[in-house]
Amino acid sequence: MSKNISSIDELNEQQLLSIAEMEVGKAAILFTTPLCGTCKVASTMLEIVAETGVPYRLYRANINFTPHFRQLWQIKSIPALAIIEHGQLVDMVYALHSVSAIYEKLT
Repeated sequence: MSKNISSIDELNEQQLLSIAEMEVGKAAILFTTPLCGTCKVASTMLEIVAETGVPYRLYRANINFTPHFRQLWQIKSIPALAIIEHGQLVDMVYALHSVSAIYEKLT
C-alpha cells in the first residue's frame, strides 16, 4: 500500500519552534497522532481546506514528538488546530466539525 501524499508538511519540534517564532505571517498546525481515527478525518478536512487557498500556511505535527508545545500551549486533546499569527498563538480549536467550519476559522 502506498503512503498518503499530502500537501501539508509534517513538522518536528525543531521545525515547529521556527514556525512559532516567526513574527510575520499566519500558520495553522494540526496536532494529531498516527492511530487517532478522528485525527485522520480532521487531517483530510484540512487537506481540503488547503486546496481553497486560505491565507494560512498549514502544517501537521505528531503531538507525541512535540512535548514542548503540548505543555506550552496546554493542548488538552487531539485533534487540535493551533492558529498562530505573527508568532503568537491566537486560538486553539478542538472541535473540527466540518470543512466549512475550518475554512471559516481560517479566512
